[in-house]
Amino acid sequence: MNWNDQRPDDAMAGAFEAIGPEPVVTVPVPVFREAMSRLGAAVHVVTTAGPGGKTGFTATAVCSVSDAPPTLLVCLNRRNHSGPILRENQVFCVNTLGAECETIADVFAGRTGAMLDNRFGTGAWTTLKTGAPVLSTCVVAFDCRVLEIKAVASHNVIFGAVVDIRLGPAGAALVYHERAYKLL
Repeated sequence: MNWNDQRPDDAMAGAFEAIGPEPVVTVPVPVFREAMSRLGAAVHVVTTAGPGGKTGFTATAVCSVSDAPPTLLVCLNRRNHSGPILRENQVFCVNTLGAECETIADVFAGRTGAMLDNRFGTGAWTTLKTGAPVLSTCVVAFDCRVLEIKAVASHNVIFGAVVDIRLGPAGAALVYHERAYKLL
């Protein structure tokens, strides 16, 4: 049996257990934030819709977890108003933004004052299997059902099973680097 054939519970035993009994001393927050600003990342709008309502937020903390089964994660500050809505809906869509989508990124980042479902006045939207909003012009959309939500420090880590994908037009992607949007 190779590592691909192991069940996730066999492969991940201890993944969230403490490593040692002593507290970990971390770097100062301002140093960490400056260092993270130098880590370029794709810009995404994460959306949800369902019994809890409709909302979305801009995120760069998104990544693949596994391809067997297809799973990804999104990190969201626990103070964000979208958290309880996403938790109740149990679905979300990660919309990876193209180069022309700075305005949409700003709207969903809260920089324009638009809140909750009012944010969807910008852009053209559709849905896939879960009913979470999909931006028509996104580079790719990952339609997900929530598998688990873990609280880690100031954020929730939301794990989602990818139940549908829509590939958008090829082209330059929007990234966030050194506190500014850039094209890649």
